[in-house]
Amino acid sequence: MGDERVATDTATSPRTAQAWRIAELEREVRELRRTNRALRRWVTATLPPGAATEAAAHIPDGVPDTVTDGAGSAEHTGRDHHPATPPAPAHDTRPAPRPAPQTPAPRPAVVFRALGPVEALVGGRPVDLGAPKQRALLALLVSTAGRPVACDVIVEELWTGHPPPAAVSSLHAYVANLRRVLEPGRAPRTQPTVLRTHARGYLLDGRAVEVDVHRFSERAVAGWQALDRGDAHGAVREFEGALALWRGPAYAEVADTALVRPDAARLEELRLSVAEGRCAALLAAGAHEIAVAELEAFVPDHPLREYGCELLSLALYRAGRQADALAVLRTNQRYLASELGIDPRPALRRLEEQILNHAPSLDWRAAHPAASLKTARRPAPAADQRAPHRTARRQPPHHTLLPRTDLPRAPLPAEL
Repeated sequence: MGDERVATDTATSPRTAQAWRIAELEREVRELRRTNRALRRWVTATLPPGAATEAAAHIPDGVPDTVTDGAGSAEHTGRDHHPATPPAPAHDTRPAPRPAPQTPAPRPAVVFRALGPVEALVGGRPVDLGAPKQRALLALLVSTAGRPVACDVIVEELWTGHPPPAAVSSLHAYVANLRRVLEPGRAPRTQPTVLRTHARGYLLDGRAVEVDVHRFSERAVAGWQALDRGDAHGAVREFEGALALWRGPAYAEVADTALVRPDAARLEELRLSVAEGRCAALLAAGAHEIAVAELEAFVPDHPLREYGCELLSLALYRAGRQADALAVLRTNQRYLASELGIDPRPALRRLEEQILNHAPSLDWRAAHPAASLKTARRPAPAADQRAPHRTARRQPPHHTLLPRTDLPRAPLPAEL
């Protein structure tokens, strides 16, 4: 009886009741902390970054680490000020956090346009490149982007073998002016990152610049690869994107210099080949009338390019102009005989015979998946490591649109 009385007195004593109340408050504090952390994670995962930060700022950081009873006495909850995150519930219905967006690769500091008069864009805005000789210097360096050019070579090219006595001093002044234009935010006495000094010459750093010549070569290769896969519409897009980069002769300011002349000729040959490839892609896509309009302007300007003549004749035949198709082939035959004393290649003579006989193989058919798979087995162009802008060597123009698969290919354009 005495023990029961002691237990009853302990249970009903004010101190015991207070302890039970503090324990209950501690449990509520833990629940509030858990809810608070869950709410912050949910806001961060579901809202955009800016909105999540603003919304999270209105969520209280937590509750005090002490609880106070009604009499004003404080008791510590026994938890640290920065409690560890509790384990997630067994059945967590919160949405999974979104993956962090990937940061895009930084764009080059300067973009050069050399397929025409040289232009430079710094921060997306065109800049004034100064006097003609200074522009010619920049065009010369852009044509050799990533490779150093000796000062002696630059002086020889800019002054065509007859430099004045102050040529080197003028060259140094041109370089200083270009550096101020291309890196307007560069601090004094700091090393330039775009137009750098290299040994006894200058180097346009290929890692800090982007040149439209490189993009043209890449899109040209992508167009031929798409045509080889049987993707005519994709080939048209790539070829048109490549041709849209042209604004005139490549490296116009220095196109006739000995250092740049071979590359300018290479790019012009590649441009003509891409123009023919675009017409071949239009024919493969069934756009015969558009191909006729393009080729009727192209062939008279380049009468010795037999592949263009072949494409025009086929396009005219498919557009219902058989007589015009034959006239193109015969005009080309007479021109080659009178100018060069040679006959057209066998593919053109064979095409003339098939047009006369209305060969069913000349009719256009939509590309079949099996044909696309067969075409895709052709080897891809191999990368050329000799220069940054010579990205790949392409295969000869695609001829699956022509009636015979054994027709000779068009002459190879210059190396990409």
